Amino acid sequence: MASTTLAEPLAWENSVLLGGDAADAVRRLKEELPENLVVFGSGVLVRSLLPLDLVDTLVLLVYPLVLGSGRRLFPDAGSDLGSGSDLGSGSDLGSGSDLGSGSDLGSGLRDFRLVESAATGTGVVITVYQPA
Repeated sequence: MASTTLAEPLAWENSVLLGGDAADAVRRLKEELPENLVVFGSGVLVRSLLPLDLVDTLVLLVYPLVLGSGRRLFPDAGSDLGSGSDLGSGSDLGSGSDLGSGSDLGSGLRDFRLVESAATGTGVVITVYQPA
């Protein structure tokens, strides 16, 4: 767990408090642990890991509502994050669109390719991206 306010012991099972630099701690954990590391709800942490090539898979849940302004996961550069994907119909949204083309995600960031997507019964769209 990356936190600027929490201290040990953590209330969550299988959680580790990342001490010091979060990127260095993530690098060490990726080398030491065979399991996947998961980030829930911390755009700040994800944004700091993306340019360091420490994100292997992005799973984005898109909710069909607008709450107002706020911090964005990706910069405003570029008019869209996809590149010509056909959204199709129903719950299968197709695959093969790219998330960014370098300039969309920011300088030095690798491209991600949509590998899976589905819409839930509540309208939430789940997308899975992996490096292109």
